[in-house]
Amino acid sequence: QVQLVESGGGLVQPGGSLRLSCKASGRITGVYAMAWYRQVPGKERELAASITAGGSTSYSDSVKGRFSISRDKNWFYSYLQMDNLKPEDTAVYFCKMVTRGPQYWGQGTQVTVSS
Repeated sequence: QVQLVESGGGLVQPGGSLRLSCKASGRITGVYAMAWYRQVPGKERELAASITAGGSTSYSDSVKGRFSISRDKNWFYSYLQMDNLKPEDTAVYFCKMVTRGPQYWGQGTQVTVSS
């Protein structure tokens, strides 16, 4: 079993930055990728960014050029650097670990972008 815990969310003004962290613990093996999703009430969870075991990254069009995903080499931590934040980035952000076996989700962290 793997546990994921997100942190770093909060209230920020438009144009500001936040760095989200996802800490993984437990039996971490066979990891293919880590990803960050976000969800607003009444809408489906959407993929924001992902990073593979080989280091390839991918971003949704809505965050490309503003967000950056990274991880440590042992998959203990994943990060989402969010710059030039916009009100439409307001959401609960979740990290997800994709492995050969189960997929794991964190509990989410709230990001609110407002003046």
